[in-house]
Amino acid sequence: MDRKIQILLVSGIVITLIVSLINIYAAGIVFVILIALLMSVAIMQDSMLLPDVTAELREDAKAVVIRNTGTATAVKIHVALVPMNIEFDLPALDADQAHEYPLEKMIEEVKAVVTFENTKGDIFSHSYKLSACGSEYDPLKPMIPLFQWK
Repeated sequence: MDRKIQILLVSGIVITLIVSLINIYAAGIVFVILIALLMSVAIMQDSMLLPDVTAELREDAKAVVIRNTGTATAVKIHVALVPMNIEFDLPALDADQAHEYPLEKMIEEVKAVVTFENTKGDIFSHSYKLSACGSEYDPLKPMIPLFQWK
């Protein structure tokens, strides 16, 4: 267990015991807050080394933009543009960094298959359908469209 989690756990239990001498209901509230803090720290540590590489077309459709929107460096990035029979590799892409791969001509529609690793060696793969007339990347788009979201 991480040292910070141990310190948080021990200090939370001590504070809960001290508050339980005053009021048992307040101690229950402190204990629930302690559990919520421990869960959020555990979730935060799980998402520390997760790169997220996305592919999109540049505005003029003459380049493919590879962007790392994750929290860690992506290494050994391999991109394949499926119907065009084009493949290229990138050695590494830091968090919040982008790379453009220029194309010989404008493309109308293509599927990009992106395979990459994080620094621990875990392999990830994503597939993106890219279109010159299609929609752009929208980070606020809900996974389940509610209330006729467009």
